[in-house]
Amino acid sequence: MPTTSSASYAAHSPLLTRFDRIASEVTRWAGPPIVFFAALLTVLAWAAVGPLFHFSENWQLVINTGTTIVTFLMVFLIEQSQNKDGVAMHQKLVEFLASNKQASNRMIRIEDLDEQDLRDVAMFYVNRAERAKTSGPDKETHAIDVGGMPSQESA
Repeated sequence: MPTTSSASYAAHSPLLTRFDRIASEVTRWAGPPIVFFAALLTVLAWAAVGPLFHFSENWQLVINTGTTIVTFLMVFLIEQSQNKDGVAMHQKLVEFLASNKQASNRMIRIEDLDEQDLRDVAMFYVNRAERAKTSGPDKETHAIDVGGMPSQESA
């Protein structure tokens, strides 16, 4: 399966397309406050009937099983929706970087760097921010292409 940052991510099977639609619908459906309050009412109703069942193991098993199943399924649906949103946001940023003459195109594939390289890039910008604080009221360009990255020849 392609990574979520690859161009082929958009060209997936009808099954994945259907799953993506279902995941998006379920996460949109599960997000409003009314759904939270419905879940809260369910838990309160379950707690209220506890004395009728003498707080038995079966009574406890009902809520444990229900919440476990819902949580298990929601993890995958939310992950799918977040992956899709992440890809969309990433592509918007790529478009912005590619279309802005002052932005560095070296940042377009930054997600492919390993963690240490990403930390180096972050430190580069921390240093640039410190330099900007002391440079006075004059605006400077602080892109990677201007200052260069000593450890980043492949970025």
